[in-house]
Amino acid sequence: MRIYLDNCCFNRPFDDQSSLTIRLETEAKLGIQEKIKSGHLSLGWSYILVFENNANPFLERRVEIQRWKELADSFVNETEEILMKMNELTAIALKHLDALHIACAISLQCQYFLTVDKGILKRVTEYSGIKIMNPVTFIIEWESLQ
Repeated sequence: MRIYLDNCCFNRPFDDQSSLTIRLETEAKLGIQEKIKSGHLSLGWSYILVFENNANPFLERRVEIQRWKELADSFVNETEEILMKMNELTAIALKHLDALHIACAISLQCQYFLTVDKGILKRVTEYSGIKIMNPVTFIIEWESLQ
């Protein structure tokens, strides 16, 4: 099973952990990363993840997130198909960068797009065969399938 984590998801462990929700999302995200490292999950990576990560002003975070590209089993650059899918997604009120991430995940044939961005999660939970969810919800679903 291939998954795609957006930049918000990758950055969650660096956020202030005083909120229980943020701590739960962090633990779920770290558990997902262990499943990637152990080969139980595959990771998709895209040019838009590279772009957003390179804009991160915190060097430590940038370097740590960039390491995950090495563990990805697939990578996608911008294509006309991705831009067309992005336009479809912005038509349902998603921001351009968020739409690009989802379009890339679809192009990579990921089954899940994981995010902690509440704006995305309020607007869409499934699109073109990809499930869009929070990492905590993903772990609950994953464990129910095992």
